[in-house]
Amino acid sequence: MNTPAHVGMASGLQRRLLLLLLVPLFLLAALNTWFDFRSADSAALQQDRQLLSMVPLLAGSVVARGATDTDPPVMLMAPPVEDFLNERKGLSAFALVAREGSVLVGDIWLSGMPPATGEPEFSSQEFDGVTYRIVSQRMRTVAGDLVLRLADGSDPRQQWLRLLWVKVGLPNLVLVVAAFFAVNWAVRRALRPLIELKEAVERRSPRDLSALDALGSPDEVRPLVESLNRLFDLVNAQAESQRRFVADAAHQLRTPLAGLQAQVEAWAQAVTATVAQAHPDHIYTENSPLAPVDIAKTAITLEANQVFKLRQAVRRTSQLANQLLALSRADARSANTQPMQRVDLRQLCEMLLETHLDAASAKEIDLGLEAADVHATGHEWLLRELMGNLVDNAIRYTPKGGTVTLRCGWTQVPGSDVELPFIEVEDNGPGVPVDERTRMLERFYRVAGTVGEGSGLGLAIADEIARVHHSHLQVLEGHGGRGLRMRLDIPV
Repeated sequence: MNTPAHVGMASGLQRRLLLLLLVPLFLLAALNTWFDFRSADSAALQQDRQLLSMVPLLAGSVVARGATDTDPPVMLMAPPVEDFLNERKGLSAFALVAREGSVLVGDIWLSGMPPATGEPEFSSQEFDGVTYRIVSQRMRTVAGDLVLRLADGSDPRQQWLRLLWVKVGLPNLVLVVAAFFAVNWAVRRALRPLIELKEAVERRSPRDLSALDALGSPDEVRPLVESLNRLFDLVNAQAESQRRFVADAAHQLRTPLAGLQAQVEAWAQAVTATVAQAHPDHIYTENSPLAPVDIAKTAITLEANQVFKLRQAVRRTSQLANQLLALSRADARSANTQPMQRVDLRQLCEMLLETHLDAASAKEIDLGLEAADVHATGHEWLLRELMGNLVDNAIRYTPKGGTVTLRCGWTQVPGSDVELPFIEVEDNGPGVPVDERTRMLERFYRVAGTVGEGSGLGLAIADEIARVHHSHLQVLEGHGGRGLRMRLDIPV
């Protein structure tokens, strides 16, 4: 993934390795160019010496004066000079120049003022697109004092300067570019195990703290992998310890609360019996105010509504402990720690219908079921907890005489032919404003103006379970614009 998959890697190790490998290659290419120039300069010095050695032979090639003073001298070219000129046809020239600078014999373009002394002089001159190396020397011949000039256009130093790009720059550039791609490929291939390790860690779930494969890593990376595995073990042990603490705390809280609830239930029954004896014509409910009543002829006098308020508080605390335990279990387990199983959603909905039928009947709520034969892959106990919370919430907040419907079936993903199993609970209660629907899933959040008891954990637990199943809980409006519809699409 040359996506952001290894951008950080490329900006670190890969960049440094490329610099460390390519900078020496650039330096070597520059050094090679300098050596080429030095070689050409050395060859040019040898060419200068060869030209200088030809000057006496050129002077000896003058065998007689001309017929008149204006006629050119008679020449019989010495064989070495003739061979030199023949080997470099088009790249060599000679001239016999008079004292005033006119050419007597040879190439006219070699005219010019003679040297001031008898010492040889070297110069460079461009003619017809060729740079010539020219030696000029005043010498005495049989035709008198003449200036002898010999030019060589094959001077390697001059040609090197003219063809620098073609002969030196281009090959070195091609070499450097090829070396860049070769080194870049080699560095990427060498760093591939490290990049794969990085991608493997990034792909992990936050709850997946299993050990990495140290044996499959290169020797240089193995200490890093082993250190990561030790860190994973420490974090996993700490997280497991924290999860056990939360689970144990919630579990241990259930026992004393159950005993307290049993005791308060006994008190409430005693109060009910006492009230029935004292007021046989009075129909008692939990919210009706009563005067203090002597319970079981003891010295303890309790107000009946206080006892029932205490019972309600204990019930709420017990429910909170159970929800904390469910939330702890949903946090502590995931698809990575427990394998998912095939769940019969229709059977799950039928079981929940039977479980909550009495609570619905007590509020005269029509609890219905619309279920198709559908199966999903997931954790059955977590899905049961999720649906239980949704049904309990729907019954709790739906007014008397309302309807609550459990559904399961198949739904088509928008824009594709894929179908996913779903479960949902719908009621025709007061509903929830659109701007508060997302906050309903937060822990301990309750919609403003909500009537009834609750801790604000039921939907948070359901949403956590949805995330364990790689989905999210949808808060939708009920059909017909009334009530609320809680839906979960389960990925296949």
